[in-house]
Amino acid sequence: MGSNDLRKAVAERAGRVCEYCRSQEKYSPDPFAIEHIIPTSKRGENSIDNLAYSCQGCNSFKYNHIEGVDPANGNIASLFNPRIQSWDEHFTWNDGYSEIIGLTPTGRATIERMKLNRHGVINLRKVLFRAGLHPPVLQF
Repeated sequence: MGSNDLRKAVAERAGRVCEYCRSQEKYSPDPFAIEHIIPTSKRGENSIDNLAYSCQGCNSFKYNHIEGVDPANGNIASLFNPRIQSWDEHFTWNDGYSEIIGLTPTGRATIERMKLNRHGVINLRKVLFRAGLHPPVLQF
């Protein structure tokens, strides 16, 4: 599979939504990235099963990390892996759908490490929610 085909396949599998913070590509000022869930620097494969669709913010904050600190107890936890874990198992939304809440050590560590509740993203979620465009409806 060529790089353009691979990029398209990863984007379509994700519904063109960041697999971490659930930002929608069509409302993003920046292009989305194809990110290695397990970085190649940590022996991650360059295969579709190790790739996720990510907004620039999540991609930048994740960098080459695979773990983060759970702020609830200070322990190290693995970051969320969208290929083998369910988003709804590790995260939920607050009442106004503007902030992501971690339900597990993995969820909380991912929110902390990747800054899933960045100020600009929260503001965008609020605007989109009021317009009936957030949260995204995903069909997997």
